[in-house]
Amino acid sequence: MVRTRYAPSPSGTLHVGGARTALFSYLFAKHYGGQFVVRVEDTDQTRLVAGSEEALMRSLAALGILWDEGPDVGGPFGPYRQSERLSQHQQYAAQLLQQGKAYRCYCTPEELDATRKARQAEGLPPRYMGTCRNLSSDDPIHGSGKPYVLRLKVPLSGVTVVDDLIRGQVTFDNKILDDFVIVKTNGTPTYNFAVVIDDWAMRITHVIRAEEHLSNTPKQMLVYEALGFSLPKFAHIPMVLAPDHTKLSKRHGATAVEEYQAQGILPQALVNYLMLLGWSAPDGREFMTVKEAENLFTLDRVQHTAAVYDQKKLEWMNAQYLKQLPISVVKEAVKPFVEQMGINWGQGPRLESGVELVRERAHTLKDLAEGMRFLWQSPTQYDDKGVGKHFSHPEVARRLQTLATTLGELPADKWEHDTLAAAFDTLASQLEIKRAELIHPCRLALTGQTVGPGLFELVAVLGQQETVTRLVNVVAMLQDEGHKIPTF
Repeated sequence: MVRTRYAPSPSGTLHVGGARTALFSYLFAKHYGGQFVVRVEDTDQTRLVAGSEEALMRSLAALGILWDEGPDVGGPFGPYRQSERLSQHQQYAAQLLQQGKAYRCYCTPEELDATRKARQAEGLPPRYMGTCRNLSSDDPIHGSGKPYVLRLKVPLSGVTVVDDLIRGQVTFDNKILDDFVIVKTNGTPTYNFAVVIDDWAMRITHVIRAEEHLSNTPKQMLVYEALGFSLPKFAHIPMVLAPDHTKLSKRHGATAVEEYQAQGILPQALVNYLMLLGWSAPDGREFMTVKEAENLFTLDRVQHTAAVYDQKKLEWMNAQYLKQLPISVVKEAVKPFVEQMGINWGQGPRLESGVELVRERAHTLKDLAEGMRFLWQSPTQYDDKGVGKHFSHPEVARRLQTLATTLGELPADKWEHDTLAAAFDTLASQLEIKRAELIHPCRLALTGQTVGPGLFELVAVLGQQETVTRLVNVVAMLQDEGHKIPTF
């Protein structure tokens, strides 16, 4: 059975690169009817951030990346926190030491630093030179109490070949690999040692991860070989770069899943966008659910070059989801953003009606909430250019007052699009003006804006009493010679 894993360090939030790696690993496992495991790699206690593990899990779940085994749900190969597996790591370290495949290194940080600097001065790569590699078992230093690390004995010649499922064969000369540390002075394992034991113990068959780990893979393969473990298959996914082909950072837009959520990006849109960062469906489709992608995902369609992140494309995709998802789904998603604006949407127009009215023009849930603000809050400021253009005509106050009277006299049960459109047409004809000369000042009076949803749909949702009240209030401001219309 195919078994993959995502193994984050709880040192921060779930970022774009990590989310995409988790997604690809999940989709690969599910495509082949396998299992997806989450393991928390928390052995480096100095990097831990309180609440990070919970935030990582929450973000994965929000994207629909659900794990079969993990620290919260358990499983047959736990525990699923690396720090809880220390005894097993120490057991295998002792085995390698006993077999002569690892050795104690007593070199101090100062001695190692001096060696590195000397090699760099000679133009050589900074590597450990095996100072303690051949210490005899009866050397007095072993009983001196001096702190030591454990290092793996790396072959001094030959090559290590990574057979990567995306990149093909990648060859590393063993000469460039020093005898790397597998256990620190405090007895905790290093990443390259613990990850091998954990992946093997959890029966991981495919290690799918970011390309930044490719340089670690030959070291891990040497640990597999030393322990006599069978190798999993490796696949290293190319990086996600910013539009300018630099490392993706906050200046290019949000980089963490929680930040996208705060921006008003739907999880359905974000996970769909992540799918397309470096992978394409065989039929070329752009829109798909996680479940649909499970049936389509294979590693041979992962591109070999870096994917380029595009905030505008993400927002475009989010806009499509806002238009296409059921009103009820969008309503629940936008509620927090409406409430953040201090709006009591329980009074006045129904939230569903507002969503239906505005969502065609929104790119994010924030846009959507802001676009609906006028339904529950009368404008206190008006578009400056709009005021100059639509409120400057000497007859505008009289026209808006006549419009308010006309709309106020409509039967309440006829307050709908077609009746409203007919009322505007009739009044424009009576006033001998174009309908637009009523529509534009009316929109500005009701919303403070010069653009927005169709006016008759807008007025229908706003309601008769509120519409008339706002028109009358604007007329009063226009007729007050000492009053200046507040603008923004």
